This record gives sequence, structure tokens and C-alpha cells, in this order.
Amino acid sequence: QLQLVESGGGLVQPGGSLRLSCAASGFTLDAYAIGWFRQAPGKEREAVSCISSSGRSTNYADSVKGRFTISRDNAKNTVYLQMNSLKPEDTAVYYCAASNRRVVTTTSPSFWYNYWGQGTQVSVSS
Repeated sequence: QLQLVESGGGLVQPGGSLRLSCAASGFTLDAYAIGWFRQAPGKEREAVSCISSSGRSTNYADSVKGRFTISRDNAKNTVYLQMNSLKPEDTAVYYCAASNRRVVTTTSPSFWYNYWGQGTQVSVSS
């Protein structure tokens, strides 16, 4: 069964940090570009960050630039999203998605992605 599984979400105070993981099973991620997305209640899903299949190219939404870092460990078949200086407005369900294109950006269309995870909740509150 081909699937992506996110983990690492939780409740954190403003200014805190979390690291999300996106692990693949049933296929290897090294041929896929990966995107992290989030969706807050009542809002549209937005792309947060993307990384190319090689890991050499990354990009970020302006809202998270300088605070979030995307990385990948193809040997572990996992992509990470390190989130620092979290704000209440970062509260959302975070999803990862895999595209069989080598490079995607935060403006790439959703239909470029072949696999989606189920999401992990991130809540930032005092």
C-alpha cells in the first residue's frame, strides 16, 4: 500500500518549535518532490514549503520564511519540516504530498501531487 504518514504535530506555546515528519511506505521518496501544506478551519489549504527530489531546491511561503525549514533524508525515506518561532496563526492541519516531478514550488497546482498524507494537527496557543 502506497502511503504518506505525517507525525510530530501537537500543542505548543507561541514561540515554541515542532518538527514534523513525513514518512513514505510502499514507495521510495527519492524520485519525488515533496510539499508541505496546511489548512486552518474555515480557510483554504495553502502550500507552506516544498523541496525538490534531490533536496537541492527549497522554497517557502512568505508567511513562514525564516521560521520554517524543510529537509529530507532519502535514506530514511522521510521529509521533515522544522517549525520555529511558532505563532497562533500557524495553527492548522499540516499535510505532506509527493509529486513525481523533480521540482515543485509553493505555487504548483495540487494536481501535480500523486500522494497525500492524512495530516497532523498543529496547535499554537498559550
